[in-house]
Formats: sequence, C-alpha cells, structure tokens
Amino acid sequence: MNLQNLIKKQNRPFLISGPCSAETEKQVFSVCQDIAKNTNTSLIRAGIWKPRTRPDSFEGIGEIGLKWLVDAGKSVNLPVTTEIANAKHVESAINAGVDVLWIGARTTVNPFAVQEIVDALKGTKIPVMIKNPINPDLSLWLGAFERFMKADLNDLTAIHRGFSVYKHPKYRNAPSWEIPIAFKQNLKEIPMICDPSHISGNRNLLLEVSQKAMDLNFDGLIIETHPNPERAWSDSEQQITPMILKELMNDLILRTSIVEASLNDELQDFREKITLLDDRLFEILSIRMKLSEEVGIFKRKNNITILQEEHWKKVIESRLSTADDFYLTEIFVRKFMDSLHQESIRHQIKVMNPDLKKSNDL
Repeated sequence: MNLQNLIKKQNRPFLISGPCSAETEKQVFSVCQDIAKNTNTSLIRAGIWKPRTRPDSFEGIGEIGLKWLVDAGKSVNLPVTTEIANAKHVESAINAGVDVLWIGARTTVNPFAVQEIVDALKGTKIPVMIKNPINPDLSLWLGAFERFMKADLNDLTAIHRGFSVYKHPKYRNAPSWEIPIAFKQNLKEIPMICDPSHISGNRNLLLEVSQKAMDLNFDGLIIETHPNPERAWSDSEQQITPMILKELMNDLILRTSIVEASLNDELQDFREKITLLDDRLFEILSIRMKLSEEVGIFKRKNNITILQEEHWKKVIESRLSTADDFYLTEIFVRKFMDSLHQESIRHQIKVMNPDLKKSNDL
C-alpha cells in the first residue's frame, strides 16, 4: 500500500484508531470489529512493544501480539500499524505482515536508533509514520525524515503527539502547534496526522485537540480506542470506546482550506489591514531596539549589568496582569515579552562589548 496516496485521496480526517496496547487476542479482535462497524477508520493501530518510562510498567505483550493484530485487521479488511524501535522490531513486524510502521517519540529523539531502523528498511516499500521527538526540536524531527529520504524510503507521514514538559497544567504533552506548522512549511508533501490522545492524556480533551488540528488543516487523527478503557493495561485515561469515537467524529466541524472566488476579495481586505498593522509593529520594534542600544551605552558608561532582575520581574508582572485588557493570553504575552527581552539584550551586548566576537546565541 502507499499510505501517502491513501491519505491524500480520502476526505479529511484520515482516521487511525485502535488500542494503546494489544493485550489479549480477544481484546484485539473485539476492538477491531467495533472500529470497523462504527467508525470510518482507515488504519488500525495497536502497540506491541511499549517503551515505558518506568521498568515495572506494562511494556507490551511482545511479538505474540503481531499475529493477533494482523489477523484482526484481515478479518475487517483494514490495514494495521504498530510501533517499532529497533531493527529486530522491524524484522518481526514485516515478517508478521504489518502494513505500516510507526516510530515513537522516544525513538525519534535518538538519531542512532532512527538510522538503525532506516538501515533495516532499505529496499522495502513499507510506509513509515514518524512521531515528533519528545523534546520540542524541529530539526531533530526533520532530520529523521531526511534519513529515510536519503535511503529512498519516501512513503512517509508525520505524527504530531505533543512535547514533554514538566507538570503542564492542562496537557500530558504540550501541543506547541507552531512546531508542526513549521514542519509543514519545510516538508509540504508530507501528510500531518495529529495524536490528540497523547497530547491530551485525557479523553475529555480529545474533541478540543482534534478540532484544533482540523482547523489547522491537518490531514488526519490517530486516536486510541479500547473496548473497555477503564480496564486498559496502559494509558486508560486517554482511551475511548469505538462508539465514543464515532460521536467525536460526528461532532467535528470540518472546514475547507480553499477560498471561494466570491469570498476572496473580502478576505484579501482583512489581510491587507493586518499587513499594515504588522508593518507598524515592526517599525515600533525597530525604534524600541534602537532605544535599547542607547540603554546599553548608558549602562556601559556607568558600569551597570545588562540584566536588572527586579526591574524585569516588575515588567513581566505588569504585562501579565493586563493581558486580558489587550485580548491576549498570558502564555502569548509571556513568550512575546521573553523574546523581546532577549532581542533587547542582544542589542545591548552589541554596544556594551563591541570588541567581542559577534554571536547569534542570544
């Protein structure tokens, strides 16, 4: 099969579903039957080997589950996919007849592991889906794809599963939507699938994350589906039944990326107004940075450090307290102010230490 073509031919969203882990033969067959009966799933997923954070966690049923998955897929005439993390997994999955492989976030983060998988797949035509690395590193994600393409393995799909952070107040893995958007700008031909299960870590957030992915023109969704989520052996909080998945898909609002000719003039008018405002913003930022250089000159003359921590703390607190007044979120204000501060520091360093080698690190 050619997964890229299949995704592009079908109407959005291309749906991948199935349990986090294959647990028993009965569980795998049961969920596959329910998925085929109640949803428009195009590819069935199940974890066979589970790279868990703690060694005493359930780490997958192992190779015996491959036959369950492949046979269950054949029983409903749907292709199947599973995660692989090394060359041995590749060999076992291909020999068992798995149709599509995926590389998990913990593997993508390791170029040695990615290259091992590439070497094991050379000469095959099996489709591969690659999740983003656990850390928010666009280059590392792109690099994984480049390794496959250099080996003439081109039937590739990206999976956005979010990025690990310490105790995020809402998500299991922060979505950081700007990273998959930047990925799509670099590799336009690669389909992008969103994994709301791992982003949210909470079944109650699945619709919200799925909707945003569709509004950002992602190609599909991969959602963990289990016949009895509360009793799942892994990630029970983020799995749903096939019937709930059906309801979720029915609740999704699907919008088009194509602008009708009759609407184009009106939309263009909005865009031109935004461009004018952006031009003004950059003019103001330019003036602000020139002023930052004057501050740097003053600090150099008076032997004052660039970073004034108490002052910066007051500035941040003030801006965050007024975020709502300007129709902005605190997250955006914090990121914007931090970026502005770093650029200001760069300008001050330039005038305070003119003899130092130029650096773009700040």
